[in-house]
Amino acid sequence: MASVLVPVLYIGIVIGSLLVFSHFYRKRNAGKLYELYFPSHPERDVYVSLLQQTDPPAHEALLKAALLRRAMTDVSRVVKLREDKPALQNLLQKGSIGDDLWNSLLQAEKELEAEIMEVVAEANSFVEGWGTLIFQTAGETLATEKMRSIFDDTAVARAKKGKSRYHSIP
Repeated sequence: MASVLVPVLYIGIVIGSLLVFSHFYRKRNAGKLYELYFPSHPERDVYVSLLQQTDPPAHEALLKAALLRRAMTDVSRVVKLREDKPALQNLLQKGSIGDDLWNSLLQAEKELEAEIMEVVAEANSFVEGWGTLIFQTAGETLATEKMRSIFDDTAVARAKKGKSRYHSIP
């Protein structure tokens, strides 16, 4: 009887101590802040500084352009979150990443949602109804900038290829 009781008691003590350690460890780490998924938002800072400028006050067109630039950053962040979330969820299920990165992503998602609501409210303060269109405009502007950079990169690559083709012949 004692030969069976000792191993069962030993396994029970080990599992119990691991559960107690896990409970206190998670409780201690629950209060810590997670690393930010997106480090900073300079476009928001520029817009807010332009709003606070009083001598001379910023021109309305400049404020609208800064708000549009802010919305463009938000659109690119939404796209990044949509691309990253399924992959990170898969990695989390496999145990390849920790909960801190996942919680950081969820926190970034909440902050981005609040940022989008703030941009919509600001856009509606300029022109009624612009809040519904600002992100569409920002998405189109991002696509245009991306196409322009691809076009410029292609022109540079063609110029390099053209130079190397004619200069490499002895």
